[in-house]
Amino acid sequence: MLVRLYDIPEPSARIAALHEAGIELRRALAPERHVVVSWVRQQFGEGWASECEVSFARLPISCFRAQRGQDVLGFACYDATAKAFFGPTGVLESERNKGIGTALLLMALQAMAAEGYAYAIIGGAGPAEFYAKAVGAVPIAGSNPGIYAGLLRAGRPPGQER
Repeated sequence: MLVRLYDIPEPSARIAALHEAGIELRRALAPERHVVVSWVRQQFGEGWASECEVSFARLPISCFRAQRGQDVLGFACYDATAKAFFGPTGVLESERNKGIGTALLLMALQAMAAEGYAYAIIGGAGPAEFYAKAVGAVPIAGSNPGIYAGLLRAGRPPGQER
């Protein structure tokens, strides 16, 4: 899916509302890498953990995270698989539908815009309706499986697509 970064909603009101509910959202810091990557691995698997780890190798770090106390609730990365790609992103199942995912999405896309991108690509977008509603994302014709064709996966039989 393709997102026009010059036309995304401002996330500050969402971030403030979540802060009032005890949820902190911000760009991750290097000392948090092991905590965030481990959480992503546990919740979403090795593939997303690998991408998340790459986001910590960038400066600025291209991973945002949500927390309540010392508990990670969600994350969003960009420029992990390819330049201008948003994702992976995920929110703890028990914390979904509270606006955390939307806030993380907007924070990451805003950061991409600040770095000079005009558009973002959401590769392998699962909930297409969510992205369309949240940021006006539109499908990119002929892009599936796109960059993910032939992706190596542990425990997958040869030839199985993403």
